[in-house]
Amino acid sequence: MRQPTTSGSADPSGPGPAPMRVRSASAPAPGRPVNEDLVFRFGPLVGVLDGATVPEGFDTGCVHGPEWYVRHLAARLGVAEAARPSARLTSNLAAAILAVRADHGGQCDLDHPGTPSSTVCLLRDCGDQVDYLVLCDSPLVLDAGGQVSVVTDDRLESAMADLRRTVATVPAGAADPVTRFRQAVGVQRERMNRTHGYWVAAADPDAAFHAVTGTLPRRGPAAVRRAALLSDGASSAVEQFGLTDWAGLLDMLSADGPGALLDRVRDAERDHPDRLRRHKPTDDASVVFCEFGPAA
Repeated sequence: MRQPTTSGSADPSGPGPAPMRVRSASAPAPGRPVNEDLVFRFGPLVGVLDGATVPEGFDTGCVHGPEWYVRHLAARLGVAEAARPSARLTSNLAAAILAVRADHGGQCDLDHPGTPSSTVCLLRDCGDQVDYLVLCDSPLVLDAGGQVSVVTDDRLESAMADLRRTVATVPAGAADPVTRFRQAVGVQRERMNRTHGYWVAAADPDAAFHAVTGTLPRRGPAAVRRAALLSDGASSAVEQFGLTDWAGLLDMLSADGPGALLDRVRDAERDHPDRLRRHKPTDDASVVFCEFGPAA
């Protein structure tokens, strides 16, 4: 069941930019009882996490799953932000990843290449500016200075494209599809959190310092007006199904809210199965939508 939320921002007293308005929605893939995405807000910090689904039959070295990991990572991010609200997002994410290592309680092999992991998309309202962080394939769409842009971390997609080229060189009769898939997943795992691979929140806090980060003003001609944090299940509205462009996605969220976007994605998954990617017939989908008013 989709779970929408709406909230205002922290104390807006005194002169300065108006409060940030936040709306969100998150839903598991149809027919699945567990949502491995998570949306959250801790005061001025909002985020989307997308836990990596473990293909059936694969070991992870861990007694915990993606749902457990994203919930603990979000909670630890909240603790880190409360303790160090002026620290860089990269530093607080690293602290959160390190804290989740301890949450495993020594039960798990955290060096296993299949250890639970998650993408991270964060945005923090600092009053006169907005900080953001993107790690792996959960994009951030921004409307700032009259221009719509998207912040992406395309290293996973680059690694997957390279992997597909490698798999394509294997003769078709050399292995059955299941064996080829297992080989592909094994190679992908080997490239996780490696310099020439891709980076994701897992058990290594150093991954946080490889995130894509930036800052935008809340005032002046370059001020941010709107922002959408998306899991790839929600960004598929643009990236796979072509339902709209990024500007149109923000307009849809403004007019109809995050729930309407997820409904359109579900319709597209049903009507265009040929456009689905990877090994999933459908995916968890999440969005956090932020609107920033003019200066008070």
